[in-house]
Amino acid sequence: MERTTERESHYKNLELQSVKEILENINREDQTVPLAVAKALPQIEALATITAERMKHGGRLFYIGAGTSGRLGVVDASECPPTFGVPFDMVVGLIAGGDGAIRKAVEFAEDNTELAWHNLLEYNVTEKDVVVGIAASGTTPYVIGGLKAANSHNMVTGCIVCNSGSPVAAVAQYPVEVVTGPEFLTGSTRMKAGTAQKLVLNMLSTSVMIQLGKVKGNKMVDMQLSNDKLIDRGTHMVMDETGLAEAEAATLLKKYGSVRAAVDNYKTA
Repeated sequence: MERTTERESHYKNLELQSVKEILENINREDQTVPLAVAKALPQIEALATITAERMKHGGRLFYIGAGTSGRLGVVDASECPPTFGVPFDMVVGLIAGGDGAIRKAVEFAEDNTELAWHNLLEYNVTEKDVVVGIAASGTTPYVIGGLKAANSHNMVTGCIVCNSGSPVAAVAQYPVEVVTGPEFLTGSTRMKAGTAQKLVLNMLSTSVMIQLGKVKGNKMVDMQLSNDKLIDRGTHMVMDETGLAEAEAATLLKKYGSVRAAVDNYKTA
C-alpha cells in the first residue's frame, strides 16, 4: 500500500511563512477533508446500518485505536451518554496504553497485537457487539490484532482509516477509507486525517443513535440534564413541544427528569 498520509507536504519552508500564510494554507488543506469524507459515504452508511442493527439487539459499539485515533474514539464514546442518554458502557472507546495514554503517550503500546483483545475482554464482549478500529495510517498493530480477534469471535468489525488498501481495512468487514492525502505538516495525521476521523465518528454515532430512536424531530430528547445549560435547553424543548410557559416547563422537566418523559407525560395527562 502507499501511505499517502506520509507523503511530502505540498508546502515548503514552513518556518519562513508568515503566521497569516501558515493559517491560510492549513485552512486550504482542511477544506479538502469534507470532500474526501463524501466519497466514503456509502462505506459509512454500511457500517452505520449494521451497527444500529446489532445495537437494537443488545449489542454495544467499541472503538479501538492508538494515539490521536484512539483519543478521538474515546471522545466520541464519552459524549454519547450525555448527548443521547444511553448507558456509559453502550459505546466504549479503548486506547492502546489505557486511559493514561489519553494525556500522555505510552511507548510501544500500539505495537502490541494482543493488547486490544485483552482490553475488549474486560468488557465481556460477545458476538452481538461491534468493534471499529480507528487508525489514520491503517497499519496500527494494536488495531489489526483487535479486529482479527473480534472476527474470530463472530463479531462485526469496521474501521476508519485514511489510506487506501491498508492492512486494517483488509481485516475489517466494513471498512471506511477516507483518503485525505499529504498533511500540511508532513506526516502529522492529527491534522487532516484526525479531522476526517472526527467527522466520520460524528456521522456514525449520530446516525446510529437516530436509528435507535434517541432523537425526536431534531432534538436530543434523552440528553442528560447534567448542568444548567442543558436544563435550560431541555426546558425550551419542553416549551416548544407543549406550549407551556417557561416556569411550568421547567417544573415538568424537573419532575420527570428528561425531555422525552416530560413531554410524554404531559400529553397523556
